[in-house]
Amino acid sequence: MNLGLRGRVALVTGASKGIGRAVALALAREGVNVAVMSRSREAIEAAANDIQRATGVRALALTADVRDGAAVGGAIDIAAREFGTLHILVNNAGSAIRRFDRQIEWPEADWADDLNTKTLGMLRATKALLPAMPRDGSGRIINISGIAGSSALGPALTHGLNNSAMNQATSYLAKDLADARITVNAVIPGLIATEWRESWADASGAAQGQTRSEFLAETCRSWGIVSGRWGTMEEVADMVVFLASDRAAYVNGARIPVDGGYTINAR
Repeated sequence: MNLGLRGRVALVTGASKGIGRAVALALAREGVNVAVMSRSREAIEAAANDIQRATGVRALALTADVRDGAAVGGAIDIAAREFGTLHILVNNAGSAIRRFDRQIEWPEADWADDLNTKTLGMLRATKALLPAMPRDGSGRIINISGIAGSSALGPALTHGLNNSAMNQATSYLAKDLADARITVNAVIPGLIATEWRESWADASGAAQGQTRSEFLAETCRSWGIVSGRWGTMEEVADMVVFLASDRAAYVNGARIPVDGGYTINAR
């Protein structure tokens, strides 16, 4: 299927590892030049080099902490100077659960830092990039939220707040940017085999005297994941690539789960 993406440019935040890196690589494989952003210079430069070697497209490493508006704006200015037009923005930056105690008892500064990273980071990146996004129907904003925004996963209070906010912002921005012919959609990953989740599965299984496979099988049953397995980062990336393409031009304001059936709430 020709997705019409070759030669376009995408900026992906939180792209040094995990879903962000998988998304950047998947876009690059479709011929999209990518600007990848992370606060870790060494990690993001390694990711950009790997993507460029694997695909032959141009991959630009940008170092910025999404909690810092000036840094985000400066990094996006560099991308705009290098590429001119930026067609696609993937707002993926966020953080893993920082610890497993009750989040209602966290210091206020910890709540604020989590929200500042994902929700406000998304708004900062979107605001900074919009002047470089075309108004010809090829502009795409794709927000990566998560199932904690529509269910009570513990301990995931701030993740739930962030993911709910990402989904709401998706709806708002889809309407706000309609006249500019920029579509805005959210992808909602479920239980995905990121590097962090692999460590979580191993540690959680070991604590219960289980192998990773045994722990995951039990988790899928208890969470109601009807596909009976966790998803891959590539499966999330494939959805993002489709939404970024011309084939998804009439998909706007959607919140699309990639969760193995978790959200059908099978019991």
